[in-house]
Amino acid sequence: MPNRRQAITALAAATLAAPGLSWAQAAPTRIVVPFAAGGPIDVTARILAEAVKGSLGTVIVENRPGAGGNIGVSAVAKAPADGLTLGIATTASHGINPWLFSKLPYDPAKDFAAITQMLSVPNVLVMNTETAARLKINTVADLIAYGKANPGKLNYGSGGNGSAGHLAGELFKNQTGIFAVHIPYNGGNPAQLGLLSGQVDFNFDNLATAAANIRSGKLKALAVTTQQRTAVMPDVPTVAATLPGFEIDTWWGLIAPAGTPVETVRKLNAAFNAALNSPDVKSRFALLLAEPAPNTPEQFDDFMKRERVKYERMVKLSGAKVD
Repeated sequence: MPNRRQAITALAAATLAAPGLSWAQAAPTRIVVPFAAGGPIDVTARILAEAVKGSLGTVIVENRPGAGGNIGVSAVAKAPADGLTLGIATTASHGINPWLFSKLPYDPAKDFAAITQMLSVPNVLVMNTETAARLKINTVADLIAYGKANPGKLNYGSGGNGSAGHLAGELFKNQTGIFAVHIPYNGGNPAQLGLLSGQVDFNFDNLATAAANIRSGKLKALAVTTQQRTAVMPDVPTVAATLPGFEIDTWWGLIAPAGTPVETVRKLNAAFNAALNSPDVKSRFALLLAEPAPNTPEQFDDFMKRERVKYERMVKLSGAKVD
């Protein structure tokens, strides 16, 4: 006679094999967020975890912050390739960090299976409104003209060496030929406070972070850094309208460990894309000024390859290095 444990094991196996039942019901799925709780990446992961529970069952969000996202992403790379551990790939982890860090605890090209991009958030070139008025700067062209007429007088802030704001500033300097001193802060919020207090002249900030101060009139939005204007602030022009080819946005998406079966990746992609296309998720993302960007695993993988190529050049331009 089989013992009780053997009977339970046999029943579980039969349940998973039964047609029409969810392949993920045996255990909860977890999404490893490589940043602290409460930020936009964490919030959007939790929105999706709730939205896919009907198709995937319980989905747990686990925060593993540290080292610019490297700790959490590395944990995903080392997890079993069974479709139950997913992670968040970001502009930093899969675009910038491969060139910024001399050693990474993961290989962004080989250690992961792409599932889908989640969203894209525009970045925005902003100035302190009082500073912009004092310097008579109303457009990107005005900022460039002032920089050329006053070499060495401009400065800009960012969330730190190698951050997206830093790289955007260096690309801007490279394409315009102006010089502006980079002032790195310890994070995006201190950088924005530096701009609000007039310590720096301009920043390239995440639109979701800057929007409240733009709408209150404390910050002046000169342009967004995406190729097209954003629907949430359609009156704000693009940097590319003045500097063709200038394009930087913030994105993140879902990944699984390399070796995850193709059929499992397809099922995950279908579940999360259905959620991203749902009216509820779209409306909740809109509150964060984020636009859902669902795509196929192949499209997301190709996109991340292009981002690595783009940021290789930008990191070299900045001269930034970590360890």
